Amino acid sequence: MNANALQRYLHTHIPLSSAMGVEVLEASVDRVRLAAPLAPNLNMHGTVFGGSGATLALLAAWSVVHLRLEAEGLASQLVIHHSTMDYLLPIHGSFAATASLEAVDTSDFFTKYRRKGRARLSLSAELTSENAIAGRFTGEFVAISAP
Repeated sequence: MNANALQRYLHTHIPLSSAMGVEVLEASVDRVRLAAPLAPNLNMHGTVFGGSGATLALLAAWSVVHLRLEAEGLASQLVIHHSTMDYLLPIHGSFAATASLEAVDTSDFFTKYRRKGRARLSLSAELTSENAIAGRFTGEFVAISAP
């Protein structure tokens, strides 16, 4: 799935991504980078609403795991089980989130998934704006074999 296809998928299956103005900048089985504009994600302080930042980071992490599962030919229901978000800086403009599996050992995840039809994977994403890290997301995702 390329960037355009992932963006269509997100906007169709996760309507909040469309309302937020999410754009897929990069999409591969190892890395996903998403961006969003300030205007639809504004809070009363003139900065990005925290929920929008967390959502963009979660979407980036979810998307890269989704793309990897798809590339492995594994149909699954992928859900978030637990997440944390640390906000480091206020965001005054457009913002992006990047999640990568490049340094993540996924072998146990895929072994368990193939054996049991269910597996968990922890993954982080960085929220950035104006070339600065504005937040860090960590989430535990659960993939369940699709019926």
